[in-house]
Amino acid sequence: MSLQLYIVIALALVFDFLNGVHDSSNIVATMISSRAFRPQTALGLTALANFVGPFLFGVAVATTIGEEVAQASALNLDVLIACLVGAIVWNVLTWFLGIPSSSSHALIGGLIGAVTVGAGFGAIKLHGLEKVLIALFTSPLIGFAVGFIVTRLIYFLVQDATPAINKFFKHGQLVTALGMAFSHGTNDAQKTMGLITLSLVIGGFINEFRVPTWVIAISAGAIGLGTALGGWRLIRTLGGRFYKIRPLHSFSTQLTSGFVILTASVFGLPVSTSQVVSSAIIGVGSSESFGKVRWSVAEEIITAWFITIPASAAVSAAVYWVIMLIGK
Repeated sequence: MSLQLYIVIALALVFDFLNGVHDSSNIVATMISSRAFRPQTALGLTALANFVGPFLFGVAVATTIGEEVAQASALNLDVLIACLVGAIVWNVLTWFLGIPSSSSHALIGGLIGAVTVGAGFGAIKLHGLEKVLIALFTSPLIGFAVGFIVTRLIYFLVQDATPAINKFFKHGQLVTALGMAFSHGTNDAQKTMGLITLSLVIGGFINEFRVPTWVIAISAGAIGLGTALGGWRLIRTLGGRFYKIRPLHSFSTQLTSGFVILTASVFGLPVSTSQVVSSAIIGVGSSESFGKVRWSVAEEIITAWFITIPASAAVSAAVYWVIMLIGK
């Protein structure tokens, strides 16, 4: 393998690791905030599930990212390097500021910016890009709606229950949180797998787009390690700034998020865990009262959602320009 190919793989794993750090909060914040599990226990179980997830549910999302967004024949490895640097820079910035922005948006934005500058907009497969963008922007609405409905249904089913029902929701989070972690590993780790496999095709290391087992393993390992270390700034944002989260809220949020993300993964649709979980939290809280949610925090996060793609695209485009200057 060439040096450029090694650089792409290294950057992809760095992005994957940061994705785990960034998104660990999405999986464990409500579980920790509701006092169902200690932080380290929650992060450890989640990291393990993140690693196992991609091996259980296939690589449909990786195929979407690697084959359906850009034409491999029009790309080079410098484009992928610029894409990944743009996404990493945006992830680090939003992590430092404690903003639960979307790693998925950052990656897609980075890919759009780098491909457009490096190979021309004609290299973008518009049908595939449309599929990805629809999934990214509709999944939070679905998360909100499902969270709202699921919570209303739960309240209806337990309306005559005693306060002891809280123990069920507290301990039941072991199942719902692991389910959400499996779905997160399945969807998010595959985005890295898609880019690494695409780089192997471009670099001539493999002849067709087929995700090797070793790519699945290193991608799952990187996101699992990132999850284990956790993103404490973001855990505070998701765990407490929306409203006071109780065991029922946490149970409902995890059940909703896991269902939405896993369903998208099966159909090869890349979605943002940050978006789905944040929207589910808002939907769950709104099912009790719209006044319960601190909408100012939700507005900050929604703003970050919409600026991530153009911001990461601009950074990746600038990085590609710098690479070309250095190469002259």
